[in-house]
Amino acid sequence: MAMSPRKRAQLVRGVQYGVLLLAFVVASFVADWEAIGKAFFDVGILLRMLPDVVTVALKNTLLYTACAFAFGLVLGLLLALMRLSSVGAYRWIATGIIELFRGLPALVVFIAFGYGLPIAFGLQMPGGTLGTVTVALGLVGAAYMAETIRAGIQAVPKGQMEAARSLAMSNSWAMISIIIPQAFRIILPPLTNELILLTKDSSLVYLLGLSAGAAELTKFGRDALNVERSMTPLVGIAICYLLITVPLSIVVRRMEARSERAR
Repeated sequence: MAMSPRKRAQLVRGVQYGVLLLAFVVASFVADWEAIGKAFFDVGILLRMLPDVVTVALKNTLLYTACAFAFGLVLGLLLALMRLSSVGAYRWIATGIIELFRGLPALVVFIAFGYGLPIAFGLQMPGGTLGTVTVALGLVGAAYMAETIRAGIQAVPKGQMEAARSLAMSNSWAMISIIIPQAFRIILPPLTNELILLTKDSSLVYLLGLSAGAAELTKFGRDALNVERSMTPLVGIAICYLLITVPLSIVVRRMEARSERAR
């Protein structure tokens, strides 16, 4: 007797669960858990990393990310408005900046602002390390946020602008007071995703040769790795990154679900 599609699907799922369970059992017997625990989860090393990993590395990572995101958001909004401008020169300039910093790896941008400009022109970014990170990481974020903001503005129904114009509002005031607020409600999930990406890209700050007081999570973990000769420091900073990114990911999913229900 032929098996129904539903029973066949149940059988396939059962086989997959069985294979996963068998692999887990085999791994649990074969693995050297004592060596794994010592290499990855040495409690002594984790305790030695405290409190500096929180009061210095985590704090600096949050500071660098927040400053870069704020700078990138303002610049991204400006670039998005330039892309939508009726003035051709504004559109060309904005397109050039967006394509440049979307096409360049963040690593190259950090090197350019951290070493290239000082060597070539003797220019030092105001604010030291924080200023360099804000501009370099913010430019990369702005290039992506500009396109997201532009798409959000174009997603607002055109009737909103027409209604504002019928109330004798100027184009600029209608854009500021009506269109942009609605656009930001639409693009809030992708902007939060960009914040997550900037948090991870802040790990490139170590290229600037940070002092101990300016170290972010990756620099702190690498230095601790060299001292402890264990993977535990990297596990510690990975947990710190997850404490930042996982809650943000949950917020994004909830906002997307709320947006789907609203539709």
